Amino acid sequence: MAKNTSSNVFRTLDVDQYNEDNYKEDNDSTDPAALGPNDTLITSLLAANKPVEALTHLLSGATLGIKDQAARTASLTLAMRVLMAIKASQIDDAVAQLDNENRDVLMKFIYRGFEVPNEGSSAHLLVWHEKVFTVSGVGSIVRVLTDKKRV
Repeated sequence: MAKNTSSNVFRTLDVDQYNEDNYKEDNDSTDPAALGPNDTLITSLLAANKPVEALTHLLSGATLGIKDQAARTASLTLAMRVLMAIKASQIDDAVAQLDNENRDVLMKFIYRGFEVPNEGSSAHLLVWHEKVFTVSGVGSIVRVLTDKKRV
């Protein structure tokens, strides 16, 4: 039995702050127009037939967790243009050049593309999903599905 049961020193930790009901999302105070990938740079890389470089720039400058729906739609449209520009034979090389964080962002764009399918995009996105899954494994899928910050 404890000798000093009237001591409440162990109660200095506020456990209520970890309750799910008290969760507050981080508010973005930055300008959404200043964030995100450079559209003109990516478009010029696509026009110069350098889609892998365009993909790298797109993923490194992707905005995560932005609330503005118009900016999210524009980002998805640009990402889908880049993903569709890369041929199926080039996907392996493109995925191999990415690090884990960029592969996770790519997987987020792939799942977001599945939400808004275009003609012929679903089959191409399935090829992308297969290649990213082969390199990253199931961990990438789990990280994407559990992350609160969406593209």
